[in-house]
Amino acid sequence: MGFIVIIPARYASSRLPGKPLLALAGKPMVQHVYERAQASGADEIIIATDDKRIQTACSAFGAEVIMTSPNHPSGTDRLAEVVKKINCNDDQIIVNLQGDEPLMPATLVHQVATNLYQHESVGIATLCEAITSATDLFDPNIVKVVFDKNGYALYFSRAVIPWDRDAFSNSTIDLPSDVEHYRHIGLYAYRAGFIKQYVEWPPCQYEKTESLEQLRALWNGAKIHVALAEESPGHGIDTEQDLQRVENHIAEIS
Repeated sequence: MGFIVIIPARYASSRLPGKPLLALAGKPMVQHVYERAQASGADEIIIATDDKRIQTACSAFGAEVIMTSPNHPSGTDRLAEVVKKINCNDDQIIVNLQGDEPLMPATLVHQVATNLYQHESVGIATLCEAITSATDLFDPNIVKVVFDKNGYALYFSRAVIPWDRDAFSNSTIDLPSDVEHYRHIGLYAYRAGFIKQYVEWPPCQYEKTESLEQLRALWNGAKIHVALAEESPGHGIDTEQDLQRVENHIAEIS
């Protein structure tokens, strides 16, 4: 099995402008992500950006960079441009590793690619982990997923799914003991042919309502395979508090 990792890295960010270039332990954030991809066993790693400053920084540490349009409505559209530019065959496995995930374990990057490889009828694979606190369960920034007995996604939501009617009618402080809830980990593997198809579909109502791109795939009848992550992913970075938390973690393990 071979796979390519594409790391989308945009300069614009409403909460942390220039996020991919923010320093963590003396390196730009995107370099930490790149090094995680290197450790995953990927055949090729490409950083896809729309900003010359990111291109310059990434070229300095030896990364392959492809410039993309600044007008893409989604990260998947940016992937599609790269797939077209490098002329991927439809069966090529592409892992989308976000540029703000400097602690994403390399084992998970490899796992999600393997998951897709092992499910030949599927265009997308992703990962999840068990939710262990009611705080996380009721947090709309934590995306929940439910899937069938074979691991195929039924739905993704920012709301609590499944909703335990009896348990939550009594309390929403504790997790029900007899039902499992899972957090979606935003790490995807795609077949290149699926990416080409996906961007031809218009956004669906559920996608727009929940602000979750993967719902477009389910709306159009595509299957998404979900596997339980082999280890917990690290924290992503969306805020200054996240940045400090990750900085402290890197200092602890160095």
